[in-house]
Amino acid sequence: MYICFAEYQIAPEHRQLFLDYTKTLLANVHDVYLYEGTDQPNLFVEVWNAPNAEEAERIKKERCDERSPWFFITEWIVGGEAKMHIWTFKGING
Repeated sequence: MYICFAEYQIAPEHRQLFLDYTKTLLANVHDVYLYEGTDQPNLFVEVWNAPNAEEAERIKKERCDERSPWFFITEWIVGGEAKMHIWTFKGING
């Protein structure tokens, strides 16, 4: 199992727009979860599940693509697109 993990901070003044927009996005996808930091409000992570490395890389590439509906939220990230961090992780126990 692999995951594509994206992390960013949303500007407080855009929080509600972000929450409303991502609610719509999440309604149309499977195997993706959105979390907010409990110690750092407005710090969000997306966790995209993938069965293999190729699919994880495809997700990462699509997630970063300017045509992706997810890319739109970079407008609300503190520091813009440069402050969205995205990585791929693989499971270590199988």
